[in-house]
Amino acid sequence: MTKILGIDYGNVITGLSITDSEKIFAFGLNAIPTQKLMNFLSMLIDNEKIEKIVIGLPKTLNNKNALIEKSIQKFIYKFHKKYPQIIIERLDERFTSKMAFYTMIELGFKKKKRKQKIILNQISAILILQSYLKKIEKK
Repeated sequence: MTKILGIDYGNVITGLSITDSEKIFAFGLNAIPTQKLMNFLSMLIDNEKIEKIVIGLPKTLNNKNALIEKSIQKFIYKFHKKYPQIIIERLDERFTSKMAFYTMIELGFKKKKRKQKIILNQISAILILQSYLKKIEKK
């Protein structure tokens, strides 16, 4: 069965999440340096049946694209060129970093651990993908 990959794209660190085979739950997969993202995805796609990726769409509060969107568009172009069979969807990711931060607090993460962007990006990727799953469930 196929799976969906969630991506919280960052200039330095990119968070990744993946669904179960039934596409019900999103699980944290990894948070890796963005410069190694394509290599990591190549290995992942060789080992997992990924049918779709959901990439966060960063918007400002006044609904304009955030500055990082240009980098995301370059990544999407590069990815789609290499994997044209994999569907790419976007999902508004406003507030996912804040929600991820508050999730870390609720889980009892100490202040030092909450400052680690790797964990924050991974939780953000889970939130993006789980939000997407809820959205398609309603249809």
